[in-house]
Amino acid sequence: MSKKIFQLKSDFKPSGDQPAAIKKLITSIKKGNGHQTLLGVTGSGKTFTAANVITEVNKPTLVIAHNKTLAAQLAQEYKEFFPNNAVHYFVSYYDYYQPEAYLPGSDTYIEKEAQINKEIDRLRHASTQSLLTRKDVIIVASVSCIYGLGSPKEYEKVNFKIEKGAKSSRKNIIDTLVGLHYERTNADLTPSLFRVIGNTIEIMPAHERYIFAIEIDQDVICSITKIDPITRMIQEKLDVVFVFPAKHFVTNKEQQKRALGTITKELEQRLKEFEKSGKILEAERLKRRTRYDLALIREVGYCNGIENYSRHFSGKKTGEAPDTLLSYFPHTADGRPDFLTIIDESHVAVPQIGGMFAGDASRKQNLVEHGFRLPSAKDNRPLTFDEFEDRVGSVLYTTATPGKYEKDKSSVVAEQVIRPTGLIDPQVDIVPVTEKGAHPGQVTHFIKEAEKAIKKGGRVIATTLTKKMAEDLSDYLLEKGVKTKYLHSEIHTIERIEILTAFRKGEFDCLVGVNLLREGLDLPEVSFIGILDADKEGFLRSETALVQTIGRAARNVEGRVILYADVITGSIERSIAETDRRRNIQLEYNKKHNITPTTIHKNIKDITEQMKSEHTKAVEEIYTIEKEAYKGNMKKLLQVKRKQMSEAVKILDFETAAIIRDEIKKIEEEESKKR
Repeated sequence: MSKKIFQLKSDFKPSGDQPAAIKKLITSIKKGNGHQTLLGVTGSGKTFTAANVITEVNKPTLVIAHNKTLAAQLAQEYKEFFPNNAVHYFVSYYDYYQPEAYLPGSDTYIEKEAQINKEIDRLRHASTQSLLTRKDVIIVASVSCIYGLGSPKEYEKVNFKIEKGAKSSRKNIIDTLVGLHYERTNADLTPSLFRVIGNTIEIMPAHERYIFAIEIDQDVICSITKIDPITRMIQEKLDVVFVFPAKHFVTNKEQQKRALGTITKELEQRLKEFEKSGKILEAERLKRRTRYDLALIREVGYCNGIENYSRHFSGKKTGEAPDTLLSYFPHTADGRPDFLTIIDESHVAVPQIGGMFAGDASRKQNLVEHGFRLPSAKDNRPLTFDEFEDRVGSVLYTTATPGKYEKDKSSVVAEQVIRPTGLIDPQVDIVPVTEKGAHPGQVTHFIKEAEKAIKKGGRVIATTLTKKMAEDLSDYLLEKGVKTKYLHSEIHTIERIEILTAFRKGEFDCLVGVNLLREGLDLPEVSFIGILDADKEGFLRSETALVQTIGRAARNVEGRVILYADVITGSIERSIAETDRRRNIQLEYNKKHNITPTTIHKNIKDITEQMKSEHTKAVEEIYTIEKEAYKGNMKKLLQVKRKQMSEAVKILDFETAAIIRDEIKKIEEEESKKR
């Protein structure tokens, strides 16, 4: 038996039907079965069960979530279970993304427009670098993990080793960093930037927030120092460091030369096809755009949209699957995947993975047909579902409502219905949508029930069928004095997580949305959910959607759900029957083991805490140290700080000046309290 690489930390031990589920799943995976399902109800501890499986399977693990918010939540949970291992967050790094497209009907070309979140880009690099340097890795990813990414072999091959005592000129180091797509700056450092101060080169790696200060004397590296970018305090003196590329699409000079040749050849062939077909406009357009890109690649090694030429740089054949995050995971000597894949909320994630290729292919085909891109651009794409299946090892699907695919594929389905907390599925009532007799109608009734739950300290959720109705309901609830927020689909990743965290903290009481299931909500504070227009059969009011939504109230002992419906649809009938089945199993277990249900109490954390700047922390630390040094003489400390800030501004050290500025504010606030 190989040495355990994962160290699971938890105050709890498996209980309820967790031990049986864990044993069943581990046995199946170790037998070599490719597919298994954990049918776990909300609040039954699916992530804890999965963590136990990871520990025993003892392989690097990919966890796929169907959206960024759920991925962030899972990443935080796995970090808590595995504090001594490498747990990373890998999602699309775009805050805003408008893909390149052409609409033939209106002759409209839409240029690619993207706003990259540098912090998420840093976390992506941290993920790939961990996979290439260690075994105890868990990557929590959105479905962006099936999109094309640079070759792991090239990414690893061109990492830059900087060693104390080695011969290297300042120019050589600068040229190498530029070749790795690092940018030079005279301002503050952020990931993937470097600056030169005399004989010292300061680098902030693509995957970290610290600085490597490389000091050179007579073309010899005489020292390597790891420095805190805020306090400028030395953290460590090093003998060697490795700097990985700032972009995942990297290539050496030989490959670049080969790629330039094959791109040129493809261009010539495509131009002949256009000219033969009489498509003069398309030919001219393609020639101008492609030659411009070739000139940029030749001069600087990069161009916007270089990923569209990825097949030429990788040397792959036409139609061959691209490298993705999956390529960075370990494989056996004969090329088989040697890692575990967990697909969370698989009833949503599996169809999403399956649908990515077709949408991308349709858009690319229009661009190619009308001369905006070479045909090889179609090979910059997500994996097909068959390719995805071939590139993952053992797969564990986790969901409360497995779909037909999971049921048909899985060798075993481990059911986890019992909650260790004793919590039962919520009481479900049906109330008419329209005003009838004593019933005032769904909105008025919802407000009345929501106010009762909020008065007891709970939070409430309302789900609607349309965005317009959700916005109108949010406005109406605010008018009625209910602190409400609506979770827009356009809200950026980090802000979305922050809204959910604020909701849990009680900064507002009611969350309204169209399809809040997509958030993967884990909100034990929620004691009441209103499902408006529950009798409108369709995707948002299917049996699966209703069971999942009802489950969101199952983490609170006061949990209650109202379905607003004038007609009892088949989906309503089946979802209530399944909820009652699960309630009865839990009630019987509670009676047998003399358990009194208790609401889940979960730390209110999110991954944005990890992403935020160390600025506030630095201010607090320096303030505490200096307050002690000046023995409480705050007036004198204030004078010194103002002088220091002025001096920092004079030498354009705005980073230090900002810390001193906020320290001055803190001193002034403390002094004003004394008056």
